[in-house]
Amino acid sequence: MSFSAAALHTVLEAHTPLAATGLVVAISGGADSACLLTALTQLGTPFRNLPVRAVHVDHGLQPAAADFRRACEELCRRSSIPLHVVAVVVDPANGVSIEAAAREARYRGIARQLEAGECLLTAHHAEDQAETVLLQLLRGAGVKGLSAMPMCREWCGGWHLRPLLDVAQRELRKFGEEAGVIAVQDPMNLDIRFDRAYLRERLWPLIEARWPGAAIALSRTARHFADAQELLDQSAALAVQKLRDGATLSVTGLRALGAAEQRNALRYWIVGHAVVPPSTARLHEALRQIIAADADHLPAVIWGQHALRRYRDRLFLTRANPPCLGEPRQWAIASGVALDLGGELGTLQWSPQTGGLDAARLPPTLSVRQRRGGETLKLHPRARTHSVQHLCQSSGVVPWMRDALPLVYAGNSLIAVGDLWQDARWCVAAGAPGFGCVWKGAPLLI
Repeated sequence: MSFSAAALHTVLEAHTPLAATGLVVAISGGADSACLLTALTQLGTPFRNLPVRAVHVDHGLQPAAADFRRACEELCRRSSIPLHVVAVVVDPANGVSIEAAAREARYRGIARQLEAGECLLTAHHAEDQAETVLLQLLRGAGVKGLSAMPMCREWCGGWHLRPLLDVAQRELRKFGEEAGVIAVQDPMNLDIRFDRAYLRERLWPLIEARWPGAAIALSRTARHFADAQELLDQSAALAVQKLRDGATLSVTGLRALGAAEQRNALRYWIVGHAVVPPSTARLHEALRQIIAADADHLPAVIWGQHALRRYRDRLFLTRANPPCLGEPRQWAIASGVALDLGGELGTLQWSPQTGGLDAARLPPTLSVRQRRGGETLKLHPRARTHSVQHLCQSSGVVPWMRDALPLVYAGNSLIAVGDLWQDARWCVAAGAPGFGCVWKGAPLLI
């Protein structure tokens, strides 16, 4: 499609969420983003009367960074658009490419200063989309990866909109020439050490010469994959709805699905927790262990910072390294006094409780410790003593969280385990006023 301010207006009307409170244009100092901002300012009246501002990310990767910044400042000065410059640090650690690290740092920097309800506009065009499809193919991506970049998606309390995905770069540059857009060439875009630059400089001219319009065709392919992914997500959502058991999934229900349905549902469920799913090979291995393991086994498949764990008939998504209580803590006895357990373990707090612990018998300060094994409690005056291990097993406390349980001691006597159990020998008579532990923000235990 040819590009103009009117064409941009049409795309914005079709894809900008009605709840958007403002438009934020990401500009690099290059021609593509300069054309996008210029077209936006040529609309005459502000689109839906929404405020417009620009953001530029300084990666600090090359001497030309100062030129990019000056170009952005001049563009925004001429357009009377407020500009915010974000400096970021790019750290290509753990084998991540400099391209990926820069992209990650760029979006983190933008997200930090994006306000709720704002819509970020980026200048990805049809060739960018085509490059993404080809690179995903070469990486062996699935349907989701081949969907490439969506036109609009929810992002950081607002939205990320790419209004130029159906615009060929030559049409965008033609608009820029006619509008007198001044831009700076990024040397890294010509450095064929980087995958996109290699594809753009060495392969894309050959593809375009043999198949003119290939960018638009590949962008259309990405939309087909996006439609297919939407159908897969709908199917997975129905499956997960049936499989869901609180915050976990039913292993029996998962086992009843076909292999492809299992992978689709499990991947959808993981993504729903804002977690990047494991590779296809790792997902296959997770399902193999989850489905095939004996009932008394505790399979765990770890990738990155997360893990899939099975306990009894339930599948859990957890941290790779579950939290533990760590060093003992001192806790003063007083109504409402809270004890921070650290990390993701929440807080303990005293609260009035009928039939609860007898404050008159307790020392001024209690200690809270991690389970070491062999601890016992007497839950009822006439009941026999039970080990904490037995109570955990009978109540279904997941094994990997048992070292996170806060064991509350009066001197050397165990009087309570969080708000799960308390020792009857330290409690007031039934019906009498006492105190109990309330564990606020407790992690998933059962």
